[in-house]
Amino acid sequence: MRTEAPTDRQVQILQVIKNWIADHGEGPSIRQIGERVGLSSSSSVAYQLARLEDPGLISRAGRRWRSCQLGT
Repeated sequence: MRTEAPTDRQVQILQVIKNWIADHGEGPSIRQIGERVGLSSSSSVAYQLARLEDPGLISRAGRRWRSCQLGT
């Protein structure tokens, strides 16, 4: 498990997730996150999400990122 602070990009992603959940009641898709933080590759977004999931900054039910929540 990682313990270092999230990068600026990861903080942006966390903010997108927080705002999206507040507005829509569920997490954003990988593409929606990428559009809002300037990542065109869905694999780059998935990598960042995995880096946030590892230390428990986000969690999800199953394999869908739309089910993600902040924290564990």
